[in-house]
Amino acid sequence: YEELYEGLLQFLLNPINLNKASPEELKSLYVLSPGQIHQFFSYRAKFGNLISIYELQAIPEFDLETIYKILPFVVIEEKAYHKGSLWSRLGETKDAYFIFRHRRVWETRRGFTAPDTLSNGNLTSRYMGDPNGLYGRFRMQQSKDFSLGLTFDKDPGEEFIWDPQTNRFGFNFLSYHFTIYNRGNWKALSIGDYQLQFGQGLVFGAGFAPGKGAETITTVRRSSIGIRPYTAAMEFGFFRGFATTRKIGPLELTLMASQAPRDANLQLTQDSLEQEQAIITSLQRSGLHRTPTEINYKNRAREKNLGANVQYNSLDKSLQFGVNTLFTEFSHPFIRNSRVYNQFEFYGSKNSVHSFYFSYNFQNHFFFGEKAVSSSGGTGTLAGMMSSLHPKLAFSLLYRDYARNFHTFYGNAFGEGSRPINEKGVYIGLNFKPNQAINWSFYYDRFEFPWLRFRAYAPSWGTEWFSRFTFSPSRKTLIFLQLRQESKDRNYSEYPGFQSPYILGRGIKTNFSFNLDQKLDNRWSIKSRVNSSAFRFEGVPSRGFAISQDLNADFQKWRFSSRIVLFDTDDFDNRQYIYERNVLWLFSIPALHGQGMRYYFLGQYKLTRQLTLWARFARTIFTDREVIGSGLQQIRGNTFTESTLQLRYQFNR
Repeated sequence: YEELYEGLLQFLLNPINLNKASPEELKSLYVLSPGQIHQFFSYRAKFGNLISIYELQAIPEFDLETIYKILPFVVIEEKAYHKGSLWSRLGETKDAYFIFRHRRVWETRRGFTAPDTLSNGNLTSRYMGDPNGLYGRFRMQQSKDFSLGLTFDKDPGEEFIWDPQTNRFGFNFLSYHFTIYNRGNWKALSIGDYQLQFGQGLVFGAGFAPGKGAETITTVRRSSIGIRPYTAAMEFGFFRGFATTRKIGPLELTLMASQAPRDANLQLTQDSLEQEQAIITSLQRSGLHRTPTEINYKNRAREKNLGANVQYNSLDKSLQFGVNTLFTEFSHPFIRNSRVYNQFEFYGSKNSVHSFYFSYNFQNHFFFGEKAVSSSGGTGTLAGMMSSLHPKLAFSLLYRDYARNFHTFYGNAFGEGSRPINEKGVYIGLNFKPNQAINWSFYYDRFEFPWLRFRAYAPSWGTEWFSRFTFSPSRKTLIFLQLRQESKDRNYSEYPGFQSPYILGRGIKTNFSFNLDQKLDNRWSIKSRVNSSAFRFEGVPSRGFAISQDLNADFQKWRFSSRIVLFDTDDFDNRQYIYERNVLWLFSIPALHGQGMRYYFLGQYKLTRQLTLWARFARTIFTDREVIGSGLQQIRGNTFTESTLQLRYQFNR
C-alpha cells in the first residue's frame, strides 16, 4: 500500500495536466472507467482544450462523485519548471521533508532474554540488538524536475553497530537515489536505487499491484510508468545502479544496469575436480539481521542486471506497445536442495527474460496484454480487456498462463499466487452503478496450478468469487455489504489409515463483512464493522468473527483516531483482517485469530508549519492463551503492546 500512497501523493503534489494527459496517465489513478476515459478524450477532441476545471461537469458519464475524486490530482495548467539552477531549485523546493520513526513491542520476546546453556556447553541463539525499530527518510523532489532521497532502517533485534566485516554500518539498511526528469529528449535519469514498471508486470513489475479486490475493473491491469525512485524499506525487489529513458520521436528507449547485494545462504560443495565452490541454496527476503545466523546471510551474494525497454506511443495516444528484456547473473550458482515441488524452479547463475506487450484503446473498450519467455523456455502470457458496456455497467476480463518453469525475478503480474509461475486462470469482473447512491461490484476467478505448490503437493485448482453492494445516501454516509468465497485444494495429511502429504482435500472459506461509515459533523466521524467467516475442510467446519468500532476526530491542527475490536476464531484459517490507520507512510493490517480484544489510539499534531508529530499505541489482549508466538519471537503472557512515534520536518514552509 505504500506504493499506492506514494503514487497518489505524486499526483497530488504534481497534478496531471488534463489538456496534455494521455489515457495511460488517467488510468493510473484507478478512478476512471474505460467509458469515462473515452468520453473525456472524445470531448477534448471535439471542443479542444479545457478552459476551466468546471468543464468536467459537461463530459458525459462524469458524475459529481467522480469529479470530486479526481479533482485533487488534476489541473488544466502546468507550473513552470526548471527555473534557475538545479542547485537553487534543490534548496527552494516546497516538497522536501525528513521523517524519523520509532517502533517497539513492549513485552519481552524470547530473543531478548538471556541465552540457555545446551548439554554440550554451547549457548542458544539470541538477538544481538535491542527491541527498538528505527526508520528515517529524507526526500527532496519537484514535479517533473528532480527527486533526491535517502532511507535508512534498523529492525527490532538488529544491532546498531559499525562493522564492515559483516556489512553493517549503523543502520542495517540504507537506500538512496537521485533522479532528474525532462532534460530535452531525456525523460528520466536515475542513479542509486530504483524500480521499473512496463507492460503488465511479467518482466518489470514494480509499483503498486492491487490485484483482486472491491475495485473489480480498473485494477486488473498495470500502467507503464517507467522509472520510479525506490523509497521503501524492504530490502529486496529493487535495482541499484543507473537507468535512463530517452524519447526518440514516437519511441521511448530505456536502458538500465544494476549491481546489488543480496542476502543469501551460501554452502561449500565439491565440483567434478574435487575443488570447493560456494553455491546459493536460498535467498533471504526477510531483511532481518538479528542473530549470528541471519547476520551471516547479509550481502553474501551479488546480483547483476542489464535490461532495456523500447516503447511506442501513437500520436493519438490510443495505441502503445513495447519490448522488455532483462539479463540477470548471480555471483554464485543457485542450486536448491532438490525436492519434487521445486524441480522446475530456477537453477544456475544466469537468467534472461524477454517480453512483448501492448495496450489499445478503442472507444469504450481497452485491450492489453503481454507475452514473455525466460531462458528456461518457460513462458508467461497475460491478456485482458476493460469495457464500458453501458454508462452504468463496466466489464473486465483477464486470462493468464504462467508456466511452471517461467522464471522472472522482478515480475509482479496479476494472479492468485504471489509470483507469476505455475498458474493458469480466467478472471471476470463487473461493476454496476445505476446512480450516485448505489454501486455493485462482482468478480469471479477460476485458477489452476499445473504443478505442486505450497501446501498442495499435487496439481490443483480452485475458484473465488466476490460481491459488494455499496449504498451511499449522502456524502456523510457509506454502507456496504460484502461476501467472498474461495474454494481451493490443499494437502490432506489425515487420510484414514495412513499419512500422506500427496492426498488433496478441498477447503472452502466464506467471508462476510458489513461496514458503516458515518460522518457526524465536520469534525467527528465513526466507523462500525462486522466481519465473519466460515471454513470447511473435508466436511469439518470452523468459524470466526470480529466486531470493530472506530471514533475519529479532525480539528485541522490535530487529529485523533481510535478503534476497539472483539474477535473470536476457531483456528488460523478463520483469521480476520481489518485495515488499521497508522502514522504517515506506515500501514497495518493485522491477522486476528484466537479469542481476545484489540484497541489502538492514533494522534497527529501539527506543532509548527514545519513540524508534525504522530503517536500511536496499540494493544492486543488474548483470553485463550498465556504464550504468544513461537521461537525467538515468543512472548510469555497474553498481551501484545506496540507503540509508534513519528516526526516529520518539512523544509521551506
